[in-house]
Amino acid sequence: MPERTRVICRSEEVQERAQGLRFQLPELGERTTGFVVRYNGKLQAYVNRCAHLPVELDWNEGDFFNITREYLICATHGAHYQPETGDCVMGPCKGSGLQKIAVLERDGEVLIQLDSI
Repeated sequence: MPERTRVICRSEEVQERAQGLRFQLPELGERTTGFVVRYNGKLQAYVNRCAHLPVELDWNEGDFFNITREYLICATHGAHYQPETGDCVMGPCKGSGLQKIAVLERDGEVLIQLDSI
């Protein structure tokens, strides 16, 4: 069975612990978005929805990291998530986590694996 992927951006658009990049996820609903960040050299992608309440994490588009750039943070509730796993480590949803999306880099492009969502 062929791999189902979709290009979401160029690799250079996702810098280490910088602004994340949002993308549409019509596979999960008309208004659903995902995001990708680079943390410790690796891409991480998630559905852009807090594990506490169904709101997007970034109040300002692309702002997914907390001030120290160590955790992903929900701007609405302050929940902190491990960038590598999406696990909530602090806040109202501790013990749950973000929905991970498989992501890869190939030929200078960032792709999500559609079978992972």
